[in-house]
Amino acid sequence: MTTKGFKKLASLPFPLGAPTWPDSVERPSKLRKVGLDYDNAWSRRYPARLVRAMVLDNLGRPTVRVLAPSTVRGYHHVEQLEGPVIFVANHASHLDTGVILTHLPTHLRHKTIVAAASDFFFDRTWKAATWSLLLGAIPIERTKIDRRSAAQAEELLAEGWNLVIFPEGGRTPDGWMQDFKAGAAFLSCKTGAAVVPIWLGDTGKILKKGSDFNGRPPGGSGTEDAESGGLHRHRVSVSFGSPLRPEPDDNARRFAPRIEAAVELLGREVSTDFWQARRNPNPANTRGPEAAPWRRAWAKPEDGEHMASWPKR
Repeated sequence: MTTKGFKKLASLPFPLGAPTWPDSVERPSKLRKVGLDYDNAWSRRYPARLVRAMVLDNLGRPTVRVLAPSTVRGYHHVEQLEGPVIFVANHASHLDTGVILTHLPTHLRHKTIVAAASDFFFDRTWKAATWSLLLGAIPIERTKIDRRSAAQAEELLAEGWNLVIFPEGGRTPDGWMQDFKAGAAFLSCKTGAAVVPIWLGDTGKILKKGSDFNGRPPGGSGTEDAESGGLHRHRVSVSFGSPLRPEPDDNARRFAPRIEAAVELLGREVSTDFWQARRNPNPANTRGPEAAPWRRAWAKPEDGEHMASWPKR
C-alpha cells in the first residue's frame, strides 16, 4: 500500500482508522529514557571503550595539559594500584573529571567510569549518549543515596571497574570545599573497594561555576547552573592520597568522615605544608571563613604557594 493509501486509511473512523483522543484528557508526554532511566550498558562494550580510549588519550589529555598544566603529588599511591578503586575528590569545575583521568596511570584510566549527576548530564538523550561515550559516565542521584544508582555502581565495581565520584554533590559555589555525602563510603563498605582521596586545587580558575541558577542556591539535584565561566589557562594542583579501606566493623556513617578528612588533609598540605597540615588542622584552610558568600569567594587564595618542589606533569 502506498503512503497515500495509509493516510486515507488513517482518516477513516475508528475501528477502521486510528482511535481519537478525547479533548478533555491531557495527552501524556512521550516517555524518554533519560536521567536515572538511561541505559548506558553499550558504553562499556569494546567498541565504545576503544573510541573513548582514543579520544581521551589523543585529544582529551593533551587539551587538559594545555589548559591545566598540573603540579602532581602522591602519584606513587596510584602508580601500581590495582582496581577496583573509588576515586573521591573535591569539586570546583566541570574540568575536574578530565584532570583526574589525565593523571591516572593507563591501567586504571582505561577501566574507569564517572558518576555524573542524572539531572544535569543525563537530562537530554544527546547529552546522556555523549557523556556515556566520552567519560563512561553513569547517572546518579546526587542529593541522596538512590537504590538504583547505588546498585549499578556496586555491580560495576564488582566487575572490576574503577569509579570517580564527587561527594559534594555539585561544584562548589565559592571555591571552598563543601560537606561530603556518604555515597562513596557506602559503596566501599558494600564492595570492599579501596578509596583514593584526591585534592584538586585551582581548577575553578580554568572553568568556574556560573551564577546561581534561576535565583536558587547552587548545588544539589536540579540546581546545577547550566552556564560556566569562560576558559582560562591556569596551573592546578593534583594530590593523590593513600588508599583507604573500611574496617571490618565500619559502615558508611563511620567511614565517610575518614574519607572527607583525608581529602581535607591533602588540601591543607597544598595551602600550608606537610607538617603544618598535621600540626594545625585548621578547617578554614579548606572550608573557608565563616562569612557572607561574597566575602568567602573573595577570601579564596590560590593554591600552590608550597608546590615549588612538586613534580610537574
